Amino acid sequence: MAYYWPDFVEECKQCQSCELSQTRKNVVIYRGAVEAPLMIVGEGPGASEDEQGVPFVGQAGRLLNLLFEGYGFTPEDYHICNIVKCRPPENRVPTPAEAKSCMPLLAKQVRFVKPKVIVLMGKTAYKYFTGSDEAIGKVRGQFFEKNNYLIFPTFHPAYILRNNNHRMTLWQDIGRVREKMEALNLIDSLSEEPSMPEGRG
Repeated sequence: MAYYWPDFVEECKQCQSCELSQTRKNVVIYRGAVEAPLMIVGEGPGASEDEQGVPFVGQAGRLLNLLFEGYGFTPEDYHICNIVKCRPPENRVPTPAEAKSCMPLLAKQVRFVKPKVIVLMGKTAYKYFTGSDEAIGKVRGQFFEKNNYLIFPTFHPAYILRNNNHRMTLWQDIGRVREKMEALNLIDSLSEEPSMPEGRG
């Protein structure tokens, strides 16, 4: 039986696999393009995301938009989602059981998106996506291959909001992603070198 993107969205909305389904307002699936060369994976929805049903729409999302737009990315270039699709109460980190419950849906999502590069934003996304407990500070900024995808861990924008001295590091990491995608002919080259945007989006 054929299984299409609207079927996947409906499966997500009907999911009752863990206790987060009991406290959510909305299932938060994605924003951007359904199929895209770049997939950006965060931790989980916050209050704004739960309210609107869209990932990365709060303060961290505005900073993410600012930095990616600064490098010339458009919503057609990427697909943004999270490890879990329902908000953990009080914005706590998703438990291993919650992440495990959501992994089959995330695996299906990756197959629909068909990304070449997957950016993992923050320790939680890196840990649950790769199964590694290595500190994000040790692995960020480096590409590695997993299941025929190029994986690139970096800081979560929420961390940058609390530690603005690492803003340049995240900016440079996004630049590495841009360079890699240009080298792989996944995206057109920029005509001039971008400068880091000011503000928080």
